[in-house]
Amino acid sequence: METPLDIAGLFTLKGRRAFVTGASGVLGAHFARVLHGAGAQVVLAARRREATAALAAELGAGAAAVPLDVTDPSSIAAAFDAAEAALGGPCDILVNNAGIAVTKPFLQQGAEDWDGVMAVNLRGCFLVGQQAARRLAAAKQPGSVINIASVLGERIIPGVAGYTAAKAGLLHLTRQMAVELARFSIRVNAIAPGYVATDLNRDYFASEAGQAMIRRIPQRRLGSPADLTGALLLLASDAGAHMTGATVTVDGGHSVNPL
Repeated sequence: METPLDIAGLFTLKGRRAFVTGASGVLGAHFARVLHGAGAQVVLAARRREATAALAAELGAGAAAVPLDVTDPSSIAAAFDAAEAALGGPCDILVNNAGIAVTKPFLQQGAEDWDGVMAVNLRGCFLVGQQAARRLAAAKQPGSVINIASVLGERIIPGVAGYTAAKAGLLHLTRQMAVELARFSIRVNAIAPGYVATDLNRDYFASEAGQAMIRRIPQRRLGSPADLTGALLLLASDAGAHMTGATVTVDGGHSVNPL
């Protein structure tokens, strides 16, 4: 007779420490709330310190806010030092969520536009992921890195050349990290959201072109942050213990629609 499964136990994050970048934005704040609600202590990391401090106060015990610029290696090291001091040990869950977008036609984008997006969306994920993994490896502690990618790592829309290229790179970086960090019992996976209304895209989806895009999503709606909750908990918890190098796509069917 099979032993009954402890479903709740598979998804609990009690005793875990999570570090969320871009925690001042819509998605980052949601990820932090979910991880904290599942029992993890959570560090909220972002440049907008007032927003993360307010969220930490909202969450209460087990939440701390630290300043972070993902383009600056010294800021990253200081943020992890502060996180370990606040929580009492290395963070074994990393949500690499910080991201920006520059929306301009390809021929109008300058080198500074490209470099800025790459610095945050791809280089930043590499630097933060490396810092987290080094600390876990030194402590001989397993962990889970969750890179927040996008369906635009596989598809394109006009006007966001740097963003689509960075997200495509992040999907491959996820696979590379997964292979190299498996020996340290560090899992690395990605979530590829479809179109979720955030401050980055709200104006676009209110436009005629944005409304036409929504009509091409098989579910005929944008996603919400809540739609990403299940994927996040799967990858962060023991429920996803045998998953590494994977991308979980949450897009209402958009990526498989040939239109």
